[in-house]
Amino acid sequence: MMIVIMQASATMREKSAVIAWAEDAGCHVHLSEGNERTVIGIVGNGRPLNKEQVERMPGVERVVSVLKPFKIASREFKPENTTFPIGNHMVGGKGIIIMAGPCSVESRSQIIETAHAVKEAGAHILRGGAFKPRTSPYSFQGLGEEGLKYLAEAREETGLPVVTEVMEPALVPLVCEYADILQVGARNMQNYALLHAVGESQHPVLLKRGMSSLIEEWLMCAEYILSHGNTRVMLCERGIRTFEKYTRNTFDINAIAVAKHLSHLPVIADPSHATGRWEYVEAAAKAAVAAGADGLIIEVHPRPEEAMSDGVQSLKPERFAQLVREMKAVAQAVGRDIE
Repeated sequence: MMIVIMQASATMREKSAVIAWAEDAGCHVHLSEGNERTVIGIVGNGRPLNKEQVERMPGVERVVSVLKPFKIASREFKPENTTFPIGNHMVGGKGIIIMAGPCSVESRSQIIETAHAVKEAGAHILRGGAFKPRTSPYSFQGLGEEGLKYLAEAREETGLPVVTEVMEPALVPLVCEYADILQVGARNMQNYALLHAVGESQHPVLLKRGMSSLIEEWLMCAEYILSHGNTRVMLCERGIRTFEKYTRNTFDINAIAVAKHLSHLPVIADPSHATGRWEYVEAAAKAAVAAGADGLIIEVHPRPEEAMSDGVQSLKPERFAQLVREMKAVAQAVGRDIE
């Protein structure tokens, strides 16, 4: 891939000429228009491209070759942070977004009660699983479409946008009918058919890092989604599998800083899955804010002891409300804010 950086004074005709040249060469084109510069990403088809020919075209400032395997997700392609609205809030900007709710949608009353509680505490987005990938086939697998309908009803009552997991390509159209954000879970990070499907949907996507995945592999999976022109992608660090047994996973706080350095995509932290214990969620959440996370996704349940999945890592609403207050202080200390 090469990146064509246009001059600030470049005309639409000059930009169109570069795009036409790339398409005539059989390449894919990705356009990124910033406040001061237009960047045209050209992804080749295996044949060598004449860099010098492009550099001589009118309106071109310079041409840069991208050596990293992830192209569109890289800072080289888009130096400024990607931002986009979800509901009334901007993801990737100065404000930190909080997604909260139960691991699983268990009933209509449970999800609506939780939605009201997390909104009152300061959450911006409601999370809840309608389809649940579980380690054991005998564990609760979710309510399916019935759960999606309950989530949509909770959104109607509270105004909170909804994020929920989609597990297979065939379910993408159904989940898009009810959810505002499609979550690709850790177990499905390298489900390439699913990545293609959520990319083609043009729906916002929350891409969780696989439990044993390299950061580069995580970014390459984001590349699959971005390659379809779907630019509303969020990366989610949720802990990786190590030898440690006192927590469910090991929260890779480094990954937040590394992903922000390598990529322009917003980074969301999941301290609930990272720690697996409600007692540690608050400390991990505040550390994520300090490390530069653009948002958090936190499990909240009104009665964790009765939860059908992941109750041990879920905060009660009152603890969640206290955590939001404490995170605001951390955010302000690092030049961010939580609305």
